[in-house]
Amino acid sequence: MSQKEKIKGLIDLRVKAKQGGGEKRIESQHAKGKLTARERIELLLDEGSFEEFDMFVTHRCHDFGLEKDQFLGDGVVTGYGSIDGRLVYLYAIDFTVLGGSLSETMSQKICKVMDTAMKVGAPVIGLNDSGGARIQEGVQALAGFSEIFERNILASGVIPQISAIFGPCAGGSVYSPALTDFILMSKENSYMFLTGPKVVKTVTGESVTDAELGGAMVHASKSGVTHFVADTEQEGIQLIRKLLSFMPSNNLEEAPLVVCADQIDRLEDSLNEIIPDSPSTPYDVKDVIHAIVDNNEFMEVHRHFAANLVVGFARFNGQSVGIVANQPKYFAGVLDINASRKGARFVRFCDCFNIPIVTLVDVPGFLPGTGQEYGGVIVHGAKFLFAYGEATVPKVTVTLRKSYGGAHCVMSSKQLRGDINYAWPTAEIAVMGASGATEVLYGRQLKGIENPEEKAAFVAEKEKEYTDKFANPYVAAKYGFIDDVIEPRNTRFRVIRALQSLSTKKQTLPPKKHGNIPL
Repeated sequence: MSQKEKIKGLIDLRVKAKQGGGEKRIESQHAKGKLTARERIELLLDEGSFEEFDMFVTHRCHDFGLEKDQFLGDGVVTGYGSIDGRLVYLYAIDFTVLGGSLSETMSQKICKVMDTAMKVGAPVIGLNDSGGARIQEGVQALAGFSEIFERNILASGVIPQISAIFGPCAGGSVYSPALTDFILMSKENSYMFLTGPKVVKTVTGESVTDAELGGAMVHASKSGVTHFVADTEQEGIQLIRKLLSFMPSNNLEEAPLVVCADQIDRLEDSLNEIIPDSPSTPYDVKDVIHAIVDNNEFMEVHRHFAANLVVGFARFNGQSVGIVANQPKYFAGVLDINASRKGARFVRFCDCFNIPIVTLVDVPGFLPGTGQEYGGVIVHGAKFLFAYGEATVPKVTVTLRKSYGGAHCVMSSKQLRGDINYAWPTAEIAVMGASGATEVLYGRQLKGIENPEEKAAFVAEKEKEYTDKFANPYVAAKYGFIDDVIEPRNTRFRVIRALQSLSTKKQTLPPKKHGNIPL
């Protein structure tokens, strides 16, 4: 065979490999409103930057007639490329090849990408569209899953890992995304569950659809498994590109700085009036966030889950920052089980990847009730506490209004090594609100007052006394727990100056293998 013929043979094989499961299956994929693996990669990466690995790999199974179904690449497209000029590694499951079912060789391809990404310090993105393990391969497919899981675990906190679910993700397939930093699902075509509707029906008698059991909005709002929901795959891919812009390539680097045209000393007069006179009247903390960050741009994470806590990414003077804020608009901004889980996970991600944390506090406490106590709110709240206390990145806290009880301690207080803690003049820092404090402090005296009018006057007097003492930030400032009381409209400038002063911060933890966070 001549050299020319050999080169033609190579070109023909490449064309064949790029066809995946063939034209009919590609048409079927499109008919479902789904893109192919290669189309997703083309949208995700900078044009012309993709370099593929293992295009000619095929599976090695000869059981159940599978040897007759051989496809170049064997169901996953792997390699590296760039996003906004930054190196990333990725794999995209190809549903047109045997339903994207995972084989031993597919696992080896994925593991190669992850191992290489760890060596060079680059993020890994997984585009998932798979029905689970390849049944014909039995335990070898299961071993393949476990090899991937182990790499997810070893890479955790070393390189960012992002998972997109653009189709089915069932059985063992769900655990790799669950081990990564962020999960994104498309609204129409994706679902995740360990056991499908048929098994659920057999075991529990429940009748549910794929979407009801594990659809995007179910995991976005009820379980909290997914962080983002996109209306389309195209939108989801753009979300991944944007998300990566806020984070460094690995744990030894800083997030990219962006040129900032927004004045650092921009005053926001609206903030001087945003806190209602009544302590029980809600407002939207996102209005505060948008007002103080660069260009009013905020990328919220977990938007549909535990809405009483807001988390996400923004920039101050071009620097990437993680924001955690109580949301008075929902459940008065109380902390509960889900908010604690959400906050702890986000804080730990930021700490892993050198992203400073700005905390905006307006929290009346933890949500009471048997549902919370039986569900383990103590342990879940402790996760949030642990995450803040362990974090060594720069931490700037601004108390906007209420900061009561144990929730005050949790929300990046000075005692959890908050670096710079500011408060607005509207801040109230105390063990509890005036009404509850009056009942505790003067309970016996209240029992002795029989006249309703006299009792009401006594309560009003004592509540005013407590409010005058604690419904301000100056008691905490007197002890140095608040570094300064600032004018609300000047918050952007003060936060930026604080972050600049902390840019060279060095703080370490006591030598240990790892802590035992209360999981």
